[in-house]
Amino acid sequence: MTGTERVRVAVVFGGRSSEHGVSCSTAREVMAVIDSSRYEVLPVGITPTGHWVEETGVWDDLPSGTLPYVRDDRPDFSWDRLQHEVDVVFPLLHGPWGEDGTIQGMLEMAGVPYVGAGVLASAVAMDKPFTKTVFSAAGLPQLPYVTIQPWEWDAKRERTVARVHALGLPVFVKPARAGSSSGVTMVSDWGHLEDAVEGARKLDPKVIVEAAARHKREVECAVIQDLGGMPIASEVGEIVVDDSIGHTYYDFEAKYLDGTSQNVIPAEISTTQRDRIRAYALQAFDAIGGEGLARVDFFLTDSVDGGLVINEINTMPGFTPYSMFPKAWEASGIAYPELVERLLALALGRSTGLR
Repeated sequence: MTGTERVRVAVVFGGRSSEHGVSCSTAREVMAVIDSSRYEVLPVGITPTGHWVEETGVWDDLPSGTLPYVRDDRPDFSWDRLQHEVDVVFPLLHGPWGEDGTIQGMLEMAGVPYVGAGVLASAVAMDKPFTKTVFSAAGLPQLPYVTIQPWEWDAKRERTVARVHALGLPVFVKPARAGSSSGVTMVSDWGHLEDAVEGARKLDPKVIVEAAARHKREVECAVIQDLGGMPIASEVGEIVVDDSIGHTYYDFEAKYLDGTSQNVIPAEISTTQRDRIRAYALQAFDAIGGEGLARVDFFLTDSVDGGLVINEINTMPGFTPYSMFPKAWEASGIAYPELVERLLALALGRSTGLR
């Protein structure tokens, strides 16, 4: 590549997970701000069935309240072209088969630079029980939880249900390896537990059940690396959900479809709380071996560790201009286009393989 040639970046989006439409929304917005004088963008879509196609990333006349999707009638794209035709990959995939280390491993094998966390960090962050194990080893405060393995639910259900009952009501039942609140059910009556677990198992045979945070506020902090590789934390934001129309928690519809959630940045919290959240965010990023970017989610409660517990870490968070990750950085002095440029520069400046 000569100094006059543009860097060729493949933006990969869609995918087989339940977060397909969220990924497409993210990709549409990211591609719109990539500097075309410096980068040549190659949109690559993966359909819900795993078919790789040459996409455009442009969707006209989508009905209100719907998300874009990768079209199966687009020309085929052979994924091995990533090794031979591009300089860097921006994998904007959310959930399993993308955010979980799978595409990262493929790119590592092919020796192609890419944006974001590596194989191990991606896999650990996607699997909520493993994330909690790592966070526990790092000394981060968490709420109690129970992991339900497939064989336990099938062969030891009575014992498993008893373990869950020990958490107390209410609880949240979740697929162990999904995001965007897909398959999540809040259970306030034990009579609904088995239905909730079966619902989560439709997305993932492994399920996690978490004790609910009491009188919680949901706060989030974004992390990126500077060009020297040092992680830095953003301003802290708070998710405020309108519960007057039936949202008892920050569910999929509140996040992406009906516009009833609001990002408040900076969050109205004390300086002590802000400093602790930012410190814990960096600690969580370091604990999983994060790279590039992440968003770390917390609950402010009325009981545990002075009111603060960590919920989870996302290695490829939602990335539309209205998502918490870029909005937190905008409030911290880094605008959306600059943030995209920073992540591409980080990817181009690091090697694949062991590092």
